[in-house]
Amino acid sequence: MKFSLKLLLWTVIVLALALGISGFYFVNYVFETSMARETGQAMDESRILRFAFETAALNVPAKYDVLADHTIEEIGHNLENGGSRRLRILDEHRQVVYKSPGFEGDDLLLSQTDEAVNTWQVIHKGEHYYVQTCMMADALNRVLYLETLRDVTEVFRERALGFLVYRRVTVIMLVLGTFIMHGIASWLTRPIRFLTRATRRMAEGEYDYRAKKVSEDELGQLTLDFNRMANALEENIGKLEKELQAREDFVAAFAHELKTPLTAIIGYADMLRSHRLDEEKSFLSANYIYTEGKRLEAMSFRLLEIMVTRHGKLQLQIVSTDLLFEYLYNMYRTNRTMGFHLKHDKGTVWAEPNLIKSVLMNLIDNACKASEPGSVILVRGIRQKDGYRFLVKDSGVGIPKEEQEKITEAFYMVDKSRSRSKNGAGLGLALCVEILALHKSRLNIDSEPGKGTCMSFVLAEGPGREGGEDRR
Repeated sequence: MKFSLKLLLWTVIVLALALGISGFYFVNYVFETSMARETGQAMDESRILRFAFETAALNVPAKYDVLADHTIEEIGHNLENGGSRRLRILDEHRQVVYKSPGFEGDDLLLSQTDEAVNTWQVIHKGEHYYVQTCMMADALNRVLYLETLRDVTEVFRERALGFLVYRRVTVIMLVLGTFIMHGIASWLTRPIRFLTRATRRMAEGEYDYRAKKVSEDELGQLTLDFNRMANALEENIGKLEKELQAREDFVAAFAHELKTPLTAIIGYADMLRSHRLDEEKSFLSANYIYTEGKRLEAMSFRLLEIMVTRHGKLQLQIVSTDLLFEYLYNMYRTNRTMGFHLKHDKGTVWAEPNLIKSVLMNLIDNACKASEPGSVILVRGIRQKDGYRFLVKDSGVGIPKEEQEKITEAFYMVDKSRSRSKNGAGLGLALCVEILALHKSRLNIDSEPGKGTCMSFVLAEGPGREGGEDRR
């Protein structure tokens, strides 16, 4: 059952109970008030009749020592007031002396009435209700019981009419209340319906669908929280899809990278196995097999480095920039094919030295591959307010804008022919990105086709000293 229908149902039930109970008590209160008034009037009238009866008995001629029955009948007839009252008079033996026509009271009150106690009760005869009263009277040495009947049928009719009217009012109120509460419940549950629609649409794959906010209460806040959750979910799903696509591209690229050298290795190996070649051709075939094998080995090592870096524990320490640039200088000072210009500000960084050396060497190797022989490769270390910046700049072919976001993916190469000719597999920058991520840093690429590329990253700086060093 929908929440709005539950809300409507319980509201109608509570409203019905409230109207029913309040109506019962209201009508019953009016009835009891009216009955108390009628009973009081019946008792007052009974006292007046007793006083009138005793007064009439005192006016009987003195020749009677005891009030005679026919005198009682005569007084009773006079007290009837032309038939507008109903009464009954009984003697001390509780025998009826006089009874008005139509008097249908019972004898229950006689046993409960004495000189100090006047009694009354409500009796039901046919379609009529009466208040029956009974009290004792003393007239000329005779003890008599005087009973009266007062018709209170109208009070009971008014109660029945009150219940009937209230039932009708209750039904009308419930019908109107049902329509009104249906509208209110629908209005109150609008945010829930929007949230339900949003969850259904998102379950169908529309992750960009958002619930509409229609109130400022808790449900409105729930809608905002749901939309924030949906934003985070869409972002995470986007990342997962992107990662899944990257994995598929990685597998495809890896398979492609393996296919070419393996095909060549198998082909040359089969040639050596099945043909008798001269010494020169045998050497060239073996050399090609060796070269491709080394490239596969280098690619395997790079992949292993990426996996170890991604899942390994990093031991950071304070590293002097002098140590890093001294290492680079020693590595490339014997290289005569390129011109290296190394310059840095003295300082320290918070890093793992071997991994940062690997990053710098990969960036320098990529710069060499992108540049013509004899070109200048600039390597800089600059102290900044936000940390220590390492910079590698070349004047090579450059990278197109649309390619710059992809070059850090594994096996991705802008110029595959150039990279393969220099034993590249497109894993160096992917490794750099993984290492820098462990150092809470990122690789910045600034490049323009034909004008070269500048790659840089910033590390947290440790306590250092002023000054600098320039090496060529």
